[in-house]
Amino acid sequence: MDPAVVDLSRLQFALTALYHFLFVPLTLGLSFMLVIMESIYVMTKRPIWRTVTRFWAGLFGINFVLGVATGLTMEFQFGMNWSYYSHYVGDIFGAPLAIEGLMAFFLEATFVGLMFFGWDKLSRVGHLFVTFLVAVGTNFSALWILVANGWMQNPVGAAFNPETMRMEVTDFGAVIFNPVAQAKFVHTVSAGYTIAAVFVLGVSAWYLLKGKYVGVAKRSMTVAAAFGLASSLSVVVLGDESGYTLTDNQRMKLAALEAMWETEPAPAGLAAFGIPSLADRKTHYEVKIPYVLGLIATRSIDKPVAGIFELVATAEDRIESGIIAYGAVEALKANPKDLAARATFEQHRRDLGYGLMLKRYVSDPRMADPATIKRTAWDTVPNVPVMFWAFRIMAGTGLLLIALFATAFVLVTLRKHQTKWFLILAVCAIPLPWIASELGWVLAEVGRQPWAVEGVLPTFLGASSLSVAQLWTTIIAFTLLYGALAVVEVGLILRHIKKGPFAEQETFAVSPAGEPAVA
Repeated sequence: MDPAVVDLSRLQFALTALYHFLFVPLTLGLSFMLVIMESIYVMTKRPIWRTVTRFWAGLFGINFVLGVATGLTMEFQFGMNWSYYSHYVGDIFGAPLAIEGLMAFFLEATFVGLMFFGWDKLSRVGHLFVTFLVAVGTNFSALWILVANGWMQNPVGAAFNPETMRMEVTDFGAVIFNPVAQAKFVHTVSAGYTIAAVFVLGVSAWYLLKGKYVGVAKRSMTVAAAFGLASSLSVVVLGDESGYTLTDNQRMKLAALEAMWETEPAPAGLAAFGIPSLADRKTHYEVKIPYVLGLIATRSIDKPVAGIFELVATAEDRIESGIIAYGAVEALKANPKDLAARATFEQHRRDLGYGLMLKRYVSDPRMADPATIKRTAWDTVPNVPVMFWAFRIMAGTGLLLIALFATAFVLVTLRKHQTKWFLILAVCAIPLPWIASELGWVLAEVGRQPWAVEGVLPTFLGASSLSVAQLWTTIIAFTLLYGALAVVEVGLILRHIKKGPFAEQETFAVSPAGEPAVA
């Protein structure tokens, strides 16, 4: 496989995935914020809360449509750009995607129409239930997608069948309850809730700065402050759980994001700052916080955390074992009844993927020399500087958002919604959670390299036999299409915000102090 084809296939999927994920988290968060807002309307029967809910539902709808449109092209890419990947692991990977379409997507797609057009046709409680089902469907969609992605990170419940030369499901329950998938799901949806809360907070702050729709803005800000504080705190807690799962399932990813070349003895410290160097395989000017990494990665202060050099040595052993597994598979292809080859394969089957990594350099892994094996072992190390800085920018942004929401919560509790310096800060903070969220996906996907499926299928083997010209054509086409969609999306959102809430549903009275008050 031409390396340029693999790199361009990865680039195309990265561009479409990161673009799609601009819309998904906002949809996840807004859906449940709508449930909260409408629940207040149902309980209080105050028309202003109906106005609040309908306004944010309009922005949810714009974002929902773009999320669906950009998500469809991603699934087509599995067949077009990653055909061998789809063939090799399609039995496992395809099942959660099918369930997502049948169970979750149709649930939200069925009820989203009722949510938008049923305001005057359904009872208050009935409409709230419909809104709740839309939120459940939206989050179920994320669940099944992350079950599929979690399996790529930690391929449990499946095994290679030498008779079909494919991976097959052995325990679908293990696939669903994969600890990596579950940790990714709760962490991802919490990040989505945080994004939605920042968005609502920022738009509400903009209205208050302009002195427009004050009643809607104050109420929206109050919901966003409480919802955002809970969500941002949960992102940190659940991110800690994701770090713990890496210790058991993706130790190289953990070592790379810490730029930890040597094994860190207990109590392991977390690198607060450093400059990783690939040239001399060392981290310069490193500043560590004692104990923290040990607590995150091992839940203890008396266990070491494996470093890159140790993990590369382990990879060498697994590659050598994978060569034996590959030889056994070739023997079984020639004679499926070869019991000795079957026994040898069963003994080394877990390392077959490591043997396949050698195909990057030799057509037959059994012909690899020690130098090639050593070189291939170092291929298991992802891009350390990218991992190191992506994690720190993401984590630092998360801490800033906690401070933002804590401040917002205090201000709305004290009824000081219109504190000008905070309103300016809230508007400026709108892009921050998206930056953190995108970096989170960079961390997850770059950290899995060089694997399409961790320890099972190297990325370079999963790509389709396309030409460089074909890939550049589709990349340019997607870039132009998605650029146009971005203009449409931003234009529609800004137009909706500029138009403001449904003003005809608001009636204003003037308080004795001369300030507008919503009846």
